Amino acid sequence: MNTDPDRPPEYRYHLLRAAQERYQRNPSALDPDQGAQAGRQADKTFDLEDLVLSAPEARGLVISETQLDAALAEIAGRYPDPELFAEDLARNGLDEAVLRRALQRELAFDAVMARVAARAPSIGELDLRLFYELHRDRFTRPERRTVRQILITVNDDFVENRAAEALARLERLAERLVGRAQRFGVLARRHSECPSAMEDGRLGTVARGQLYPELDAALFALAEGEVSGVVGSELGFHLLWCEKIHPALSLPFNKVRDQVREVCEGRQRRNCQKAWIAQLRQSDEPGAPILAPGTGASLAPEAPIQARAAGGCA
Repeated sequence: MNTDPDRPPEYRYHLLRAAQERYQRNPSALDPDQGAQAGRQADKTFDLEDLVLSAPEARGLVISETQLDAALAEIAGRYPDPELFAEDLARNGLDEAVLRRALQRELAFDAVMARVAARAPSIGELDLRLFYELHRDRFTRPERRTVRQILITVNDDFVENRAAEALARLERLAERLVGRAQRFGVLARRHSECPSAMEDGRLGTVARGQLYPELDAALFALAEGEVSGVVGSELGFHLLWCEKIHPALSLPFNKVRDQVREVCEGRQRRNCQKAWIAQLRQSDEPGAPILAPGTGASLAPEAPIQARAAGGCA
C-alpha cells in the first residue's frame, strides 16, 4: 500500500478504488508491479480531484450530510455486518471518518463536473442527422435467427445418457429429420431433455454471441430451414433447426433519434469537461495568467447540489 507521507489519508481511498477497478483486489493483495500500476492511477485521479476542487467553480458547493450518509451507507451495505466493514477499512488504511471525507471530495468533484458539463452547447437537428449519416453502422439491428433445439444430455449415472449412447440417440433423431425439418417440433417435444421441449424446442430469436460458442457457430452457419448435424457442448449433444433468418437492419433516423441525441450530448458534455480541465491545468502552471472572472463561467454559491449527476472525465 502507498504510504507516501505527503499524501493525505483520503488518498488511500483512491488507491483502494484503483486496485479494485484494475485487479478486483485490495491494495495489500497486489504484487509490486500491480501496486505500482494502481499507485500511478491513484496519483492521477487524486491530483485531478485536487485540481477540480481548487477551481473557482468549486467555491460555494455544499455536499449535504444526507448525501454523505447515503454514500457511506451504500458502501457499508455491501458488508454483512458493521464489524467486517470496519475491519476492511482498517486493512486499507481507512476509518469511517477518513472515508467520509474522501466521499465528500468525490461527491463535490462529481457536482462540479456535472455543472461544467451543463455548459455544453445544445445539439441542433442538423448535427443529429449528420452524426447519424456518418455513423449508420452504430444504429443497426444485427442479424438474428429463430432457432429450435433438441438436446440429449450426457450423464454417466444413466446408461441411456452415457456419451456414446446419447450421441447415438441423437444421430437416430437426425436421420428422421432428413428432408423433414417440419417434424423438428414434434421430435423436440418427445425426446429433448431441455426445458424448451415444452415449447417444441423453441429457444427464440437470438443474435450472435447469445448461445454457447459451439451452438452459436453452428447456428449461424446454417441456411434458413436447415437442420444442423450433431453439435457437442458442455451440456451434451444438440440438433439445431434454423427456422428463420432475420437479416441485419439499418434503423431509420426517426427510430433512433433519441439515441443519437443521447450519444451526441454525452460527447458534447465530455468535450466541454476536457476543455475546461485543460484550461485549469494551463492556468495551474507556474507563470500562467490567472483566469479572469467569467472566463470559466464560474458557479454561483447555491443550495446543496445533488452530486453524482455526472461521472467526471478522468
